[in-house]
Amino acid sequence: MAPSNASSQIPDTLILTGIPGMEQLHVWISIPFCSMYVAALLANAVLLFTIWAERSLHQPMYLFLGMLALADLALSTTAVPKMLALFWFRAREISFGGCLTQMFFLHSTCLVESVILLAMAFDRFVAICFPLRYGAVLTPSVVAKTGLLALLRAFCIIFPCIFLLRRLPYCGHRVMAHTYCEHIGIARLACADISANVWYGMAVPFSVAMLDLVLIAVSYGFILLALARLPSRAARHKALHTCGSHVCVLLLFYVPAVFTALAQRFGHHIPPKAHILLANLYVLFPPLLNPIIYGVRTQQVRDKVVKVFVRPTR
Repeated sequence: MAPSNASSQIPDTLILTGIPGMEQLHVWISIPFCSMYVAALLANAVLLFTIWAERSLHQPMYLFLGMLALADLALSTTAVPKMLALFWFRAREISFGGCLTQMFFLHSTCLVESVILLAMAFDRFVAICFPLRYGAVLTPSVVAKTGLLALLRAFCIIFPCIFLLRRLPYCGHRVMAHTYCEHIGIARLACADISANVWYGMAVPFSVAMLDLVLIAVSYGFILLALARLPSRAARHKALHTCGSHVCVLLLFYVPAVFTALAQRFGHHIPPKAHILLANLYVLFPPLLNPIIYGVRTQQVRDKVVKVFVRPTR
């Protein structure tokens, strides 16, 4: 197929089929999905408003937490409304450009979250290992530059995927067994070799995320060494407690992400509906549970939420 003919075979629209083999259950599946999405919106909105309203929370740890809440909102909102429209109204069509846009924001947001989680690990490292230099190292300028770096890095890594997809001929294939658009799912519709898409889609984002995970592990290695030198058990327990919420969020983000990536590449014997259900839960569970984990485990956040939303009556 000549490259000049590739653009002529890009479909105007794609068709999302939902969860294969479970089409009759789409309406029932949508009930818990919609409930989790609404709860995620409310929980993250409450967290963001509390951080914005309380000046005592304008510290790096909580500013990074606010960035994480924004990324969670972007992740779920990019995928879930279209998913619910498909389940409720059988709105299965999506323009090819809209599909690429959804793919771009989904994958970019995941990479942004990875940087934010790394920044939160570094925040804990500085706070525990170099407490006297905390304010000098993590200034508001550094926090803002970290957010911009996360956006820029995600853009540079995911934007080439759009060109990798647009160069492919699709030969009229436009039915995708999924509830939202993702890179490899779109590439598999092509009637050409997609090796470049597979290797770029796996190697680059996966290696970047793994680098973040290694740096997070190194940070926690230094944190554990510092805690081992603390003479007081109460001090060790307090420091570990401040890291506990972050560790829970790390597991919630990276374990499903790594499993999904490996299953997509090597799990040929896993039923497609299991892949898609897991992918749907991945855009719902972290946005729902992250603010709850921090709200329950972090007393300062919990107290400020109560102060902002449950003011004493006069």
